[in-house]
Amino acid sequence: MKERHPQYAEKIRHEIRVRIANYPVHRGLRQINADVIGRMTCVSGMVVRASEIKPLARKLVYTCPDSHFTEVSQETGLSFSEPTKCSDSNCPHRELVLVPEKSRFIDFQILRLQELPEDLPPGQLPHYIDVTVLQDLVDNARPGDRIILTGLVRIEQEQIFGLRGKSGIYRLRIQGNNIEFLGGKGVKISRTTGREDISPDEEKIIKSLERIPDNYNRLVESFAPHIQGHELIKEAILLLIVGSTQRILPDATKIRGDINIFLVGDPGTAKSEMLKFCARIAPRGLYTSGRGSTAAGLTAAVVRDKIGILTLEAGAVVLGDQGLVCIDEFDKMKPEDRSALHEVMEQQTASIAKGGIVATLNARTSILAAANPLYGKYDIHKNITENVNLPIPLLTRFDLIFVIRDIPRKEQDTRIAKHILNLHRSGMPDVKSLIDVDVLTKYLAYAKRVEPILTKEAEEKILEYYMKMRNVEAEEMITVTPRQLEGLIRLATARAKLLLKNEVNVDDAERAIYLMQSMLEDAGVDVNTGKVDLGVLQGRPSSEISKMQLFMDTLKFLEGDLKGPVEEKLLVKELAKTGKFTEGEAYGYIRKLVRESAIYEPKTGYYSRV
Repeated sequence: MKERHPQYAEKIRHEIRVRIANYPVHRGLRQINADVIGRMTCVSGMVVRASEIKPLARKLVYTCPDSHFTEVSQETGLSFSEPTKCSDSNCPHRELVLVPEKSRFIDFQILRLQELPEDLPPGQLPHYIDVTVLQDLVDNARPGDRIILTGLVRIEQEQIFGLRGKSGIYRLRIQGNNIEFLGGKGVKISRTTGREDISPDEEKIIKSLERIPDNYNRLVESFAPHIQGHELIKEAILLLIVGSTQRILPDATKIRGDINIFLVGDPGTAKSEMLKFCARIAPRGLYTSGRGSTAAGLTAAVVRDKIGILTLEAGAVVLGDQGLVCIDEFDKMKPEDRSALHEVMEQQTASIAKGGIVATLNARTSILAAANPLYGKYDIHKNITENVNLPIPLLTRFDLIFVIRDIPRKEQDTRIAKHILNLHRSGMPDVKSLIDVDVLTKYLAYAKRVEPILTKEAEEKILEYYMKMRNVEAEEMITVTPRQLEGLIRLATARAKLLLKNEVNVDDAERAIYLMQSMLEDAGVDVNTGKVDLGVLQGRPSSEISKMQLFMDTLKFLEGDLKGPVEEKLLVKELAKTGKFTEGEAYGYIRKLVRESAIYEPKTGYYSRV
């Protein structure tokens, strides 16, 4: 080409790019050291940071006042030396001006690649390395993507402030040549589909599991088999992993398909173990603890690197996009940090506006959270909102809430004790016909692909349950809302997906109703009346609302036309006459309403409405 068409060869020289795929020499990030400098290598990891895209100079053209051009070229590296004089030997000018139109620039971006969570040795911090990507590789990988990177290991001199002369310390950097995408367990996927590649042999194994009559129960038993019991919670977590199907309406409104579950219960009830197992088998799962999580760590942060480039660093929910995030010790998070999840759990996005960067990142993730009760043990005489240190708007965003109580029961305690002893003796759970963990992961990844359609029969079943729960005896009592209706559809669809079905039938709807009803009868019961009341999850059950109304009406009556302050003893006496309050409850209500600023104390021992 250079001999026959030299001009054309020069023209296309910078347009031809060679990309190397399936490079045989694969190293871990911990093996990238001084021994591999200047060598081509292949590493896998998770992109946790991506800089803004900037133009990188490859050829700079300068001009002097006499219009002589001076050219400086550099095909590698990031630094340039400006010319100090004109290239024309007869030209005396030293003031040169850059001509961008004649110069050549290419797109440039810096990524930070971090060790995959499953590759991290116990007790060690994850290793990371910065990667430079050019031209068509720019904006290809985003924070949260798991990739296989092929590239050349380079070095870059460290700048040490206060040191005379040049530093002898260099840092490693990879010059990216090719990017391939990974699924949750090291399997290559397509960037456009975001799905794991499943081989024909693996698909045969999955199809064989589908044909087993008791497949559903086997799947539930295979989830965390080292934990005895909690079958209902295990079933719900499997539905969370598979998820429902996101719907996009004609007006571009998105209806989320991801399921959110909250576990609250006594210490030692295997909540954390279930979260860790879920993060391990999910096709794209992350585990974090609320005690050490901040709003920026959960969503995204804007940081400035050593060369002054602003970069967007992804947090847990962005890294878990199209997967799930398990958050333990959910109640230990600071309120201002926890509030970052409100948008994530409903809109499935994480918005950030910092340092001149305004961005909305995808956070299409399911949230599986666990917390301990406020007073150590769950108090059955208090509603769930009084047992958990969580804001009401966040609590209502969970599709299912499970209360796990450690109640002594002879038969159950014997089973758990024997199960634990057997684990310590043989190291294997005493359960037959378990599905292997790797096969289960593949099965769940395959199930996520299925997009079943809601049948008319299933639709009628869900509608029948919804209308039945809305038409309860007490008109002021709310048992279900449209949010629970959407939750039912998500659960029914997820069950159909878990069984690899193309249609959501009546069985799926009935099971979803059973899960929802179990949650309502456990976490949604008003302890004062013993009836299901969603007002419990919204902070104020209907029984309390009616009591509060009676309290305020009594106070208003005693205030009279002059609206003067009412003596505490008189107010308590009148409330006790109604039969709805004991004297102790009346005093407690007075203190509570003062705290809520519904009433105030103009002088000691006297109260008025606000």
